[in-house]
Amino acid sequence: MAAPSLVALLGFIGWSLVLLLLMESIRTKLVLFGEVAANGFDPANSNLSPFMQRLARAHANCVEGLPIFGGLLAVAIFSGHSAVTDSAALWFLAARVLQSLIHLTSLSALAVTLRFSAFAIQLGLASYWCAKLFLLAIG
Repeated sequence: MAAPSLVALLGFIGWSLVLLLLMESIRTKLVLFGEVAANGFDPANSNLSPFMQRLARAHANCVEGLPIFGGLLAVAIFSGHSAVTDSAALWFLAARVLQSLIHLTSLSALAVTLRFSAFAIQLGLASYWCAKLFLLAIG
């Protein structure tokens, strides 16, 4: 079985791709059925349904986080220090997916609090990983 860090990195990339495929599938349907012109989309989907707006934001959250979170996983993997990230890598991925799913389903105060909690888990793990990897790098 692959190291948890590698699974988490691929999972993060795959989840970002799933969100993009979902968004583009819905956009394609809208164009094919004449509901929106092919050039009628903006990056935030602001002229579309609230779900589509949340979907665009959930995907953007993944893309924005990939250089940081994915980068830390990649540094750990390629430096041979995946032991730093392996123990919590799948928890990180679960928190990432949970954050997106909550984003897609609701904007209630409770949902926003839960979504931020999932993000805070990711931030905590990334901060820890960054510090540990940095200390290993400097010696």
